[in-house]
Amino acid sequence: MPIPFEHIAIAEVAVIGIADDKWGELLVAVVVLYPAYTLELEELYSFVGSKLARYKLPRKLHIVDVLPRNPAGKVQKFILKEQMAQLG
Repeated sequence: MPIPFEHIAIAEVAVIGIADDKWGELLVAVVVLYPAYTLELEELYSFVGSKLARYKLPRKLHIVDVLPRNPAGKVQKFILKEQMAQLG
């Protein structure tokens, strides 16, 4: 059974850090949306802004169809990092 998230559009989410020249690392929210929903980074900021410290807010939002998982069901964040590196 899927884990319910507070935001109505988010089916699944993983947060990863990617290399950044200025800050050393940036947080990226990699999100799977429910069908027929959209999500913009500004909307995500508004939603989590009062719940998280400013330094914990993701600086980028990347929407995917599915999160890569290993046979045990754990999200393979190294694959997400590789995909983000390829996107630039």
